[in-house]
Amino acid sequence: MIIELTEGEIPAIRQKGEYAIIAITKHGVEMARRLYASFPGTDLYYMSKFAKGDEEAKGIQLFSGSVRLLFPALWPAYKGLIVIISLGAVVRMIAPLLTDKKTDPGVVVIDDKGEHVISVLSGHLGGANELAREVAAVMGARPVITTASDVQKTIPVDLFGRRFGWEWESADKLTPVSASVVNEERVAVVQESGERNWWMHDTPMPPNIRVYETIPDALADRPQAALVVTHRLLTREEQAILDNGVLYRPKVIVLGIGCNRGTSAEEIEAVIKETLEELQFSVKSVKAVATIDLKKDEAGLIAVCEKYGWPFVWYAPDELNRVPMEEPSDTVFKYTGAYGVSEPAAKLYAGVEKLVLTKKKSGNVTISVGLMPYGEEGRPCVPTTAGS
Repeated sequence: MIIELTEGEIPAIRQKGEYAIIAITKHGVEMARRLYASFPGTDLYYMSKFAKGDEEAKGIQLFSGSVRLLFPALWPAYKGLIVIISLGAVVRMIAPLLTDKKTDPGVVVIDDKGEHVISVLSGHLGGANELAREVAAVMGARPVITTASDVQKTIPVDLFGRRFGWEWESADKLTPVSASVVNEERVAVVQESGERNWWMHDTPMPPNIRVYETIPDALADRPQAALVVTHRLLTREEQAILDNGVLYRPKVIVLGIGCNRGTSAEEIEAVIKETLEELQFSVKSVKAVATIDLKKDEAGLIAVCEKYGWPFVWYAPDELNRVPMEEPSDTVFKYTGAYGVSEPAAKLYAGVEKLVLTKKKSGNVTISVGLMPYGEEGRPCVPTTAGS
């Protein structure tokens, strides 16, 4: 379906994310597609003449006509607009829509080579300055910030970890926690897992923000607000940290899965959910599903990964056999050429020698679970490669 832009009419859009990416040139569309794939919480709009045929499947919205006529629909719908159009043109297009700095969306502009991400209009919570930094970090570009008021250099609560794919568990405390950060109250950052290089500024962290390894350590210091980064489901006692806190889910869980040919997506999904519940892990922290290349066309596995947006990767038998296994199987080798599927696949992708769950057999599904470790520089401790 193509959005036909007509003078005097506000077009109908399908808004799902909080940020809209807009592009109108060939190079801009290529950049926009890459950004859309790696920056969660975005919707993508570009001109129909650059259609590639996969837009409907990927949720991308095409339009024809003057892009200027698209902005009246985007303006009230999104928290921020990421526009790959010349700065002067964007200024002219948004000028009639400006109302108030407390309600206008943040607007950032990216040049057609993707070298600079410019903060044009700072909107409500989070604002264009932090959005520009986050987008630039994803693209490897330079953020351009010009506002004198941008001197606090602190944590953007609503964008925290977004470039890594972190997800909120809930958003109801975003506003009060952001107020605590900005007002220099005591704020605890509790990080149990995930990327460690989230501090983006060239200055030290403000003294009102302290980092803790565990929730009990943070609670003992009685913070006024908290940002909690963990893949775990919190216990009842730990929930107290969220009285004025935001819970973030980093992408650290790797699921190694083997299954009988023709196993349904419903059975695979049920085993995944049951296993994560047993481990007290959040499904929102799943990073990827890994298996053997014999299963790369397994319909049930593909369907589950598509439903949750998980990368689906696979390895050749000789790659899996090079991984030390705690539970090798001659029977599995007879049918697949590998002495294991779920266990070595999870270890390979996660880059670990020890799994949280070595192997569990449930019906037609075998599952293993690993956690990706991250060093202080923020990268996985052991990089891995796989087919996809």
